[in-house]
Amino acid sequence: MKKALYIALGTASALSFATAVTAAGTPAGTDVNNTATIGYATGGVTQANVNSNIATFKVDQKVNLTVAEVGGLVSPTSPGGLNFVTTFTVTNTSNATLDFSLLASQLASGQTVAFGGTDSFNQNNIRVFVDSNNNGIYDAGVDVATYVDELAADATRTVFIVSDTPAGQADASLAGVVLTATAAAGGTTNAQGSDLVQSAGADNPAVVDIVFADIAGKTDALRDGKSSADDTYKVVAPTLVLAKSSKIISDPFNGTTNPKRIPGATVEYCIVATNTGAGAANSAIISDNLASVSGVTYLNGSIFTGVTVSSGTCNTDGTLQTDAADGDQSNFSSNTVTSNLGTINGGASSAIRFRVTIN
Repeated sequence: MKKALYIALGTASALSFATAVTAAGTPAGTDVNNTATIGYATGGVTQANVNSNIATFKVDQKVNLTVAEVGGLVSPTSPGGLNFVTTFTVTNTSNATLDFSLLASQLASGQTVAFGGTDSFNQNNIRVFVDSNNNGIYDAGVDVATYVDELAADATRTVFIVSDTPAGQADASLAGVVLTATAAAGGTTNAQGSDLVQSAGADNPAVVDIVFADIAGKTDALRDGKSSADDTYKVVAPTLVLAKSSKIISDPFNGTTNPKRIPGATVEYCIVATNTGAGAANSAIISDNLASVSGVTYLNGSIFTGVTVSSGTCNTDGTLQTDAADGDQSNFSSNTVTSNLGTINGGASSAIRFRVTIN
Protein backbone atom coordinates (compact mmCIF):
# COMPACT_ATOMS: atom_id res chain seq x y z
CA MET A 1 0.00 0.00 0.00
CA LYS A 2 1.23 3.44 -0.88
CA LYS A 3 1.58 6.15 1.74
CA ALA A 4 1.07 9.78 0.69
CA LEU A 5 3.04 12.52 2.35
CA TYR A 6 1.75 16.11 2.18
CA ILE A 7 3.98 18.89 3.43
CA ALA A 8 2.85 22.49 4.02
CA LEU A 9 5.24 25.24 4.91
CA GLY A 10 4.21 28.39 6.75
CA THR A 11 5.87 31.31 8.53
CA ALA A 12 4.79 33.56 11.34
CA SER A 13 6.53 36.65 12.61
CA ALA A 14 6.04 38.93 15.58
CA LEU A 15 7.35 42.51 15.98
CA SER A 16 7.57 43.37 19.64
CA PHE A 17 7.58 47.16 20.07
CA ALA A 18 5.49 49.67 21.97
CA THR A 19 5.71 52.69 19.69
CA ALA A 20 4.09 53.21 16.29
CA VAL A 21 6.04 52.89 13.08
CA THR A 22 7.33 56.34 12.04
CA ALA A 23 7.96 57.85 8.64
CA ALA A 24 11.56 56.73 9.10
CA GLY A 25 10.38 53.14 9.63
CA THR A 26 10.33 50.69 12.52
CA PRO A 27 11.84 52.20 15.69
CA ALA A 28 15.48 51.39 16.38
CA GLY A 29 15.99 48.64 18.97
CA THR A 30 12.78 46.82 18.07
CA ASP A 31 13.15 43.04 18.41
CA VAL A 32 11.93 41.25 15.29
CA ASN A 33 11.05 37.63 16.16
CA ASN A 34 10.31 35.20 13.33
CA THR A 35 9.17 31.57 13.56
CA ALA A 36 8.55 29.15 10.67
CA THR A 37 5.99 26.31 10.87
CA ILE A 38 5.70 23.14 8.78
CA GLY A 39 2.46 21.22 8.54
CA TYR A 40 2.16 17.80 6.87
CA ALA A 41 0.01 14.67 6.52
CA THR A 42 0.78 10.98 6.26
CA GLY A 43 -1.60 8.20 5.32
CA GLY A 44 -4.28 10.80 4.87
CA VAL A 45 -3.96 11.91 8.44
CA THR A 46 -2.88 15.47 9.26
CA GLN A 47 -0.03 15.52 11.71
CA ALA A 48 0.87 18.07 14.37
CA ASN A 49 2.72 21.15 13.08
CA VAL A 50 6.41 21.41 13.67
CA ASN A 51 7.80 24.84 14.61
CA SER A 52 11.24 26.16 13.95
CA ASN A 53 13.40 27.97 16.43
CA ILE A 54 12.78 31.73 16.87
CA ALA A 55 15.06 33.84 14.70
CA THR A 56 15.60 37.23 16.38
CA PHE A 57 17.31 40.45 15.36
CA LYS A 58 17.23 44.08 16.48
CA VAL A 59 16.28 46.92 14.12
CA ASP A 60 19.29 49.16 13.65
CA GLN A 61 19.29 52.93 14.06
CA LYS A 62 18.90 54.90 10.84
CA VAL A 63 20.19 58.42 11.54
CA ASN A 64 18.77 61.19 9.42
CA LEU A 65 18.01 64.86 10.02
CA THR A 66 17.19 68.05 8.18
CA VAL A 67 18.11 71.65 9.00
CA ALA A 68 16.08 74.24 7.09
CA GLU A 69 16.00 78.05 6.99
CA VAL A 70 12.66 79.60 7.92
CA GLY A 71 11.07 82.51 6.07
CA GLY A 72 12.77 82.38 2.69
CA LEU A 73 14.04 85.96 2.99
CA VAL A 74 17.12 87.78 4.23
CA SER A 75 17.08 88.93 7.85
CA PRO A 76 17.38 92.72 8.09
CA THR A 77 19.90 94.25 10.47
CA SER A 78 21.32 97.69 11.19
CA PRO A 79 24.84 98.94 11.97
CA GLY A 80 25.71 98.69 15.66
CA GLY A 81 22.47 96.85 16.47
CA LEU A 82 22.22 93.95 18.92
CA ASN A 83 20.47 90.58 18.98
CA PHE A 84 19.38 90.18 15.38
CA VAL A 85 17.77 86.80 14.72
CA THR A 86 17.76 84.25 11.92
CA THR A 87 15.44 81.27 12.28
CA PHE A 88 15.84 77.59 11.36
CA THR A 89 14.15 74.26 12.02
CA VAL A 90 15.78 70.96 12.95
CA THR A 91 13.74 67.86 12.02
CA ASN A 92 14.54 64.37 13.24
CA THR A 93 13.88 61.96 10.37
CA SER A 94 15.63 59.10 12.15
CA ASN A 95 13.89 56.06 13.62
CA ALA A 96 14.81 56.97 17.20
CA THR A 97 14.56 59.82 19.68
CA LEU A 98 17.80 61.82 19.54
CA ASP A 99 19.57 64.85 20.91
CA PHE A 100 21.17 67.29 18.47
CA SER A 101 24.22 69.42 19.15
CA LEU A 102 24.15 72.82 17.43
CA LEU A 103 26.83 75.02 15.90
CA ALA A 104 26.46 78.52 14.46
CA SER A 105 29.18 79.58 12.02
CA GLN A 106 29.77 82.21 9.38
CA LEU A 107 30.55 82.09 5.69
CA ALA A 108 33.88 83.43 4.51
CA SER A 109 34.08 86.79 2.78
CA GLY A 110 33.28 86.44 -0.91
CA GLN A 111 31.20 83.28 -0.58
CA THR A 112 27.73 83.21 -2.10
CA VAL A 113 25.03 83.73 0.53
CA ALA A 114 21.45 82.54 0.71
CA PHE A 115 19.08 84.45 -1.59
CA GLY A 116 21.92 85.84 -3.74
CA GLY A 117 24.90 88.13 -3.32
CA THR A 118 28.25 87.64 -1.62
CA ASP A 119 29.33 87.73 2.00
CA SER A 120 31.16 90.95 2.89
CA PHE A 121 31.38 91.04 6.71
CA ASN A 122 31.02 88.94 9.86
CA GLN A 123 28.45 89.37 12.58
CA ASN A 124 29.67 89.71 16.18
CA ASN A 125 28.77 87.69 19.27
CA ILE A 126 27.11 84.88 17.31
CA ARG A 127 25.06 82.48 19.46
CA VAL A 128 22.52 79.69 19.01
CA PHE A 129 19.39 79.01 21.07
CA VAL A 130 16.50 76.54 20.96
CA ASP A 131 12.88 77.72 20.97
CA SER A 132 11.92 76.44 24.41
CA ASN A 133 8.25 77.48 24.39
CA ASN A 134 7.62 76.55 20.74
CA ASN A 135 6.21 79.94 19.79
CA GLY A 136 8.55 80.44 16.82
CA ILE A 137 9.86 83.73 18.22
CA TYR A 138 13.17 84.32 19.97
CA ASP A 139 12.52 85.30 23.60
CA ALA A 140 15.67 86.58 25.28
CA GLY A 141 16.13 85.05 28.72
CA VAL A 142 13.55 82.36 27.96
CA ASP A 143 15.12 80.56 25.02
CA VAL A 144 18.43 79.66 26.63
CA ALA A 145 18.99 76.01 25.67
CA THR A 146 21.92 75.52 23.29
CA TYR A 147 21.14 71.98 22.11
CA VAL A 148 18.01 70.09 21.07
CA ASP A 149 16.99 67.67 23.81
CA GLU A 150 15.08 64.42 23.25
CA LEU A 151 13.59 65.13 19.82
CA ALA A 152 11.26 62.29 18.86
CA ALA A 153 11.28 60.68 15.44
CA ASP A 154 9.44 62.86 12.87
CA ALA A 155 9.41 65.83 15.28
CA THR A 156 10.71 69.35 14.55
CA ARG A 157 12.21 72.03 16.77
CA THR A 158 12.84 75.72 15.97
CA VAL A 159 16.36 77.06 16.51
CA PHE A 160 17.63 80.65 16.41
CA ILE A 161 20.98 82.17 15.52
CA VAL A 162 21.34 85.44 17.41
CA SER A 163 24.12 87.94 16.69
CA ASP A 164 25.16 91.59 16.70
CA THR A 165 26.04 93.79 13.73
CA PRO A 166 29.28 95.79 13.80
CA ALA A 167 28.96 99.55 13.60
CA GLY A 168 29.82 101.24 10.34
CA GLN A 169 28.50 98.58 7.98
CA ALA A 170 27.26 100.01 4.69
CA ASP A 171 23.68 99.70 3.48
CA ALA A 172 22.98 96.38 1.66
CA SER A 173 26.08 94.62 3.08
CA LEU A 174 25.55 90.87 3.49
CA ALA A 175 26.68 88.38 6.14
CA GLY A 176 26.03 84.66 5.67
CA VAL A 177 25.50 82.43 8.71
CA VAL A 178 25.18 78.65 8.90
CA LEU A 179 23.41 76.41 11.41
CA THR A 180 24.78 72.87 11.68
CA ALA A 181 23.01 70.17 13.72
CA THR A 182 24.79 66.93 14.64
CA ALA A 183 22.91 63.81 15.72
CA ALA A 184 23.65 62.81 19.31
CA ALA A 185 22.52 60.01 21.59
CA GLY A 186 19.12 60.47 23.20
CA GLY A 187 17.57 58.74 26.15
CA THR A 188 18.22 61.11 29.06
CA THR A 189 16.14 64.26 29.49
CA ASN A 190 18.02 67.49 30.22
CA ALA A 191 21.40 65.88 29.53
CA GLN A 192 23.15 66.38 26.20
CA GLY A 193 24.11 63.07 24.63
CA SER A 194 27.39 62.40 22.86
CA ASP A 195 27.56 62.84 19.10
CA LEU A 196 26.77 59.57 17.36
CA VAL A 197 29.42 57.52 15.53
CA GLN A 198 28.47 55.29 12.62
CA SER A 199 28.94 51.56 13.23
CA ALA A 200 31.79 49.84 11.42
CA GLY A 201 32.22 46.23 10.35
CA ALA A 202 29.68 43.47 9.82
CA ASP A 203 26.13 43.55 11.14
CA ASN A 204 25.46 42.04 14.54
CA PRO A 205 21.78 41.04 14.79
CA ALA A 206 21.86 41.28 18.58
CA VAL A 207 23.17 44.85 18.63
CA VAL A 208 21.62 48.15 17.47
CA ASP A 209 24.06 49.41 14.87
CA ILE A 210 24.13 53.04 13.74
CA VAL A 211 23.78 53.93 10.06
CA PHE A 212 24.03 57.53 8.79
CA ALA A 213 21.47 58.28 6.06
CA ASP A 214 21.64 62.09 5.78
CA ILE A 215 22.29 64.04 2.59
CA ALA A 216 24.93 66.75 2.20
CA GLY A 217 23.96 70.20 3.50
CA LYS A 218 25.34 73.70 3.05
CA THR A 219 28.67 72.95 4.72
CA ASP A 220 28.45 69.27 5.75
CA ALA A 221 29.08 66.11 3.74
CA LEU A 222 26.95 63.17 2.65
CA ARG A 223 26.24 60.64 5.43
CA ASP A 224 28.14 62.41 8.20
CA GLY A 225 25.37 62.49 10.83
CA LYS A 226 24.94 66.23 10.29
CA SER A 227 22.75 68.69 8.43
CA SER A 228 23.34 72.38 7.73
CA ALA A 229 21.56 75.32 6.14
CA ASP A 230 22.37 79.00 5.76
CA ASP A 231 20.63 82.32 6.11
CA THR A 232 21.69 85.89 5.39
CA TYR A 233 21.79 89.09 7.38
CA LYS A 234 21.35 92.18 5.19
CA VAL A 235 22.24 95.61 6.50
CA VAL A 236 19.38 98.04 6.06
CA ALA A 237 21.03 101.33 6.88
CA PRO A 238 20.53 105.01 6.13
CA THR A 239 23.09 106.74 3.95
CA LEU A 240 22.83 110.49 4.35
CA VAL A 241 24.06 112.99 1.82
CA LEU A 242 24.04 116.63 2.93
CA ALA A 243 24.11 119.36 0.28
CA LYS A 244 24.32 123.10 1.00
CA SER A 245 23.83 125.81 -1.58
CA SER A 246 23.18 129.56 -1.61
CA LYS A 247 21.31 132.05 -3.76
CA ILE A 248 21.21 135.83 -3.76
CA ILE A 249 17.89 137.35 -2.66
CA SER A 250 18.51 141.11 -2.80
CA ASP A 251 21.14 143.85 -2.46
CA PRO A 252 20.89 147.45 -1.21
CA PHE A 253 21.08 148.98 -4.72
CA ASN A 254 19.37 146.55 -7.11
CA GLY A 255 16.80 145.22 -4.69
CA THR A 256 15.49 141.90 -6.00
CA THR A 257 16.19 142.73 -9.66
CA ASN A 258 19.39 141.04 -10.70
CA PRO A 259 20.91 141.46 -7.22
CA LYS A 260 24.61 140.94 -6.60
CA ARG A 261 26.52 139.55 -3.63
CA ILE A 262 27.82 142.83 -2.30
CA PRO A 263 28.08 143.93 1.36
CA GLY A 264 24.60 144.43 2.75
CA ALA A 265 23.07 141.88 0.35
CA THR A 266 20.78 139.13 1.59
CA VAL A 267 21.74 135.53 0.76
CA GLU A 268 19.63 132.45 1.40
CA TYR A 269 21.22 129.12 2.31
CA CYS A 270 19.46 125.90 1.33
CA ILE A 271 20.47 122.68 3.14
CA VAL A 272 19.10 119.38 1.81
CA ALA A 273 19.55 116.06 3.64
CA THR A 274 18.91 113.04 1.38
CA ASN A 275 18.78 109.45 2.56
CA THR A 276 20.05 107.29 -0.29
CA GLY A 277 20.03 104.14 1.84
CA ALA A 278 17.22 101.70 2.61
CA GLY A 279 17.02 102.24 6.37
CA ALA A 280 15.41 105.18 8.15
CA ALA A 281 17.62 107.88 9.62
CA ASN A 282 16.10 108.75 12.99
CA SER A 283 16.61 111.92 15.04
CA ALA A 284 18.34 113.66 12.14
CA ILE A 285 19.57 117.10 13.29
CA ILE A 286 21.18 119.70 11.05
CA SER A 287 23.66 122.06 12.67
CA ASP A 288 25.27 125.00 10.84
CA ASN A 289 27.82 127.03 12.80
CA LEU A 290 27.99 130.44 11.16
CA ALA A 291 30.90 131.44 13.38
CA SER A 292 33.04 129.41 10.99
CA VAL A 293 31.77 131.48 8.04
CA SER A 294 33.52 134.84 7.91
CA GLY A 295 31.71 137.76 6.34
CA VAL A 296 28.04 136.93 7.04
CA THR A 297 25.51 137.56 9.82
CA TYR A 298 22.38 135.50 10.47
CA LEU A 299 19.12 137.25 9.57
CA ASN A 300 16.79 136.87 12.54
CA GLY A 301 13.57 134.88 12.06
CA SER A 302 14.51 133.38 8.71
CA ILE A 303 14.60 129.62 9.36
CA PHE A 304 12.08 127.52 7.42
CA THR A 305 11.69 123.72 7.71
CA GLY A 306 9.72 121.27 5.56
CA VAL A 307 10.95 123.04 2.46
CA THR A 308 10.43 121.36 -0.92
CA VAL A 309 13.28 121.13 -3.37
CA SER A 310 13.35 121.49 -7.16
CA SER A 311 16.51 120.55 -9.08
CA GLY A 312 18.53 120.75 -5.89
CA THR A 313 17.28 124.26 -5.01
CA CYS A 314 14.97 125.14 -2.13
CA ASN A 315 11.58 126.49 -3.07
CA THR A 316 10.06 129.43 -1.21
CA ASP A 317 7.81 127.32 0.99
CA GLY A 318 8.07 125.53 4.30
CA THR A 319 7.16 126.35 7.90
CA LEU A 320 8.65 129.42 9.57
CA GLN A 321 10.49 128.62 12.82
CA THR A 322 11.27 130.78 15.82
CA ASP A 323 14.87 131.48 16.78
CA ALA A 324 14.21 130.50 20.39
CA ALA A 325 14.74 126.95 21.69
CA ASP A 326 11.04 126.35 22.16
CA GLY A 327 8.53 123.81 20.90
CA ASP A 328 9.26 123.99 17.19
CA GLN A 329 11.95 122.18 15.23
CA SER A 330 14.63 124.85 15.02
CA ASN A 331 16.55 127.50 16.89
CA PHE A 332 19.42 129.93 16.52
CA SER A 333 21.85 130.09 19.41
CA SER A 334 25.59 130.75 19.81
CA ASN A 335 25.73 131.76 16.17
CA THR A 336 24.52 128.29 15.15
CA VAL A 337 21.40 127.29 13.23
CA THR A 338 20.02 123.99 14.53
CA SER A 339 17.06 122.11 13.06
CA ASN A 340 15.61 118.73 14.10
CA LEU A 341 14.42 116.96 10.95
CA GLY A 342 13.11 113.91 12.81
CA THR A 343 13.07 110.75 10.69
CA ILE A 344 14.23 110.66 7.09
CA ASN A 345 13.08 107.44 5.48
CA GLY A 346 15.08 105.58 2.86
CA GLY A 347 14.93 107.40 -0.48
CA ALA A 348 13.48 110.56 1.07
CA SER A 349 14.84 114.08 1.60
CA SER A 350 14.32 116.87 4.10
CA ALA A 351 15.37 120.49 3.65
CA ILE A 352 15.65 123.76 5.53
CA ARG A 353 16.45 127.29 4.43
CA PHE A 354 17.58 130.42 6.23
CA ARG A 355 19.08 133.79 5.36
CA VAL A 356 22.18 135.81 6.16
CA THR A 357 23.45 139.26 5.24
CA ILE A 358 26.88 139.90 3.83
CA ASN A 359 28.94 142.06 6.21
